[in-house]
Amino acid sequence: MIKFKNNEYQCSMELTLALIGGKWKALILWHLGDKTLRYSEMRKAIPNVTPKMLTQQLRELEDSGLVKRLIYTQIPPKVEYSLTQAGQSLLPILDTLCKWGQNYANDYEQNELVLKLTKEE
Repeated sequence: MIKFKNNEYQCSMELTLALIGGKWKALILWHLGDKTLRYSEMRKAIPNVTPKMLTQQLRELEDSGLVKRLIYTQIPPKVEYSLTQAGQSLLPILDTLCKWGQNYANDYEQNELVLKLTKEE
């Protein structure tokens, strides 16, 4: 049993998926990578995410200690997002997931082509 932020998780995988699971969190972490982005830059990098969902996911990542938000006291207000040390430690894992996805897509396409050719014969 793992306790984290008033929640209990049966195993570390459950905790990990709670922290980075969902449609947009891993993609947000990936785009932040080793750079700092403003909200508008993230919206451009991930065009399919709604503003409400991007804001929600960023807040959750910030609350989890994976993303930090820097607010500049100027007019107009300026906010930048970057990865914390914990967030940066996920980059090799996200890179591996990205490579796995590419390999899977390539293998899937090849298998689909073989199936199509087999059906045509």
